Amino acid sequence: MVVGNNLKLLRKHFGKSQDEVSKSLGLNRSTYSGYENAVAQPSLEIISMISEFYNISIDAILKNDFSTFNSSQWTRITNGWKSSATGSKLRILTSQVSESNEELIEMIPVKAKAGYALGYSDPEFIKELPTIRLPFLSKNRKYRTFPISGDSMPPVSDGSFVVGEFVQDWTLISSETPCVIVTKDDGIVFKIIDNQISKEKNVLLSSTNPLYETYSVELKDILEIWMFRCYISMELPETILGEDSISSSIRSIQKSLFRIENKS
Repeated sequence: MVVGNNLKLLRKHFGKSQDEVSKSLGLNRSTYSGYENAVAQPSLEIISMISEFYNISIDAILKNDFSTFNSSQWTRITNGWKSSATGSKLRILTSQVSESNEELIEMIPVKAKAGYALGYSDPEFIKELPTIRLPFLSKNRKYRTFPISGDSMPPVSDGSFVVGEFVQDWTLISSETPCVIVTKDDGIVFKIIDNQISKEKNVLLSSTNPLYETYSVELKDILEIWMFRCYISMELPETILGEDSISSSIRSIQKSLFRIENKS
C-alpha cells in the first residue's frame, strides 16, 4: 500500500499526470494507475524505471512513507541528482595499475567499443584491455583512450583515438569543452559539451562539423565523462583558415535553435 501511495505522491510532487508517467515508462495508463491504487504491485524493474524517471533512488521509494514527509525531506530526496552529478555518491571507476602502483592508461579497442557501456565497471572487462604510456600527462590524473568513428569532430578523424581525463564532478565542466561521454543508449560519443546540468539536468552535445545537429542527453543517461586531453591519429589533419570560428558560430546558432524548439 505504501509503495502505491508513494508513487501517487511522487507524481503529484513533480506535477506529472498519469498519462505522462505511464508513457515515459512504456506502460498503458490503466496498468500504471493500478500500481498507484495498489491493485497490482510493480516489479523491481518498474520501480527502477520510476526511480530513473524522477532521478531518485529505489531505496527512497521503497523505504519511506511520503505521506509523512515535510518540505525539507522532499528537498533532500529530490535533490539526489546533485550527488550523481558531483560524484559525491560512489562513482565506480575500475582501472589497471602497474607493478609500482601507477595508474595505466587503458585503450579501448574498436572491437570492444560497443560493449564498453556494459563493461566499464567490470574488473574482468577492464583487466583485458591493452594499455599505453603517455609520460607527458600528469601522474595525478586518471586517463583512458577511446576509439572515435565518423566525421563529426574534425580535425579528429575517423579511426583516431581520443585520450580523456576522468571527470568526477560533472557540474564543474565548462561549456564548449570537448569530452568523451559514455551514455546508456549511445555508448561512447565524442562531442562538445554545453553544460546545463545545474539548471536543466542535462547536457547539450554538438559537433565541430556543422552538418551534425545539436542534441541533449539527460543526466540520468550518462555513465561517465572524460575530458579531452589529446588524440592519436595516423592522418595529418587539413586546416582551413577561419573554419574554427565559422564552426563555432554555427554551433552557437544550432544550440540556440535547439533551446527555442524545446521550449515552444
